Amino acid sequence: MDSSDYIFGLHSVIEAIEAGKTIDKLFIKKDLHGDLAVRLTQLARRNGVSVQRVPAEKLNRITRKNHQGVIAQLAAIDYHRLSDVVSGLYEEGILPFVLVLDGLTDVRNFGAIARTAECCGVNAIIIPRRGSVSVGADAVKTSAGALLHIPVCREESLRDAVEYLKDSGYQIVAATEKTRENYTTGDYTTPVAVVMGAEDTGISKEVLAMCDTPVAIPMYGKIGSLNVSVAAGVMMYEVVRQRMEASETR
Repeated sequence: MDSSDYIFGLHSVIEAIEAGKTIDKLFIKKDLHGDLAVRLTQLARRNGVSVQRVPAEKLNRITRKNHQGVIAQLAAIDYHRLSDVVSGLYEEGILPFVLVLDGLTDVRNFGAIARTAECCGVNAIIIPRRGSVSVGADAVKTSAGALLHIPVCREESLRDAVEYLKDSGYQIVAATEKTRENYTTGDYTTPVAVVMGAEDTGISKEVLAMCDTPVAIPMYGKIGSLNVSVAAGVMMYEVVRQRMEASETR
C-alpha cells in the first residue's frame, strides 16, 4: 500500500479522527504510554476505529518516518450505513441484491469479488469491522475501481446485520459445502443476500445458522473446492440468470 494511505504520529492521527476521516485500522506500539496515547485510544474506540497493539517492527515496516509509535491506515472510501442502503433500495423500487462476506481476508479475492459484483448489479457489499479485509487502495485497484461504485457497509456485528436483513424481508442464501442442495434450486427472484465465507474456514457457525437457504456448488474434481472469488462469481451470476429469466416471462 502506498504511504499516502497512512497517517503517522499521535497529534496527526488524533486530528484525523476528530475531523471525521474514515480510518480502517489504527496501529499503536505495544509499549506506548502517556496521556496522548490514552486519549487517542479512547477517541478511536468512541469512533468505532479498530485498534491493534503491535510491535515496533511492524510499524517500521510500514514507514521509516517518525511515526511516534502510531500509524493510522486510511480507508479508500467512506463506508455506508446498512439501514440507509436498505431503506434507499426500497424507496427506489429496486429489487435488492446484496453480498455478505464473512471473514474474507485476502485483498485480491475481495477485489475480484467486488469487480464481479459491480458487473452483476449487486447493490451493496457487507463486511464485518473486525477480522476481515477492508477497503484500502490495494482493494480498489484489484477491483478495477468497482469498490468506488458499490456501497460497502462495515458492520460491528455481522450476525446483527444478517438479522436486520431478514427482518427487512431479505432471503439469506449461504454458499456452503455443508449441504447437498444445489445452488441452482434456490429462488433468487426475491430480495436476496448471498453470504460467502472466509477462504479457509467458510461461513461462521453463528451466521450460517441464521441463513434461510444453504446451497452448494457441485464439485467433480479431486480438489473439492473453488477459490472464494470464483465461487462468489458463480453464485452472483445465478442470481442474474434467474432474474433475467423472470423478467422475460412477465
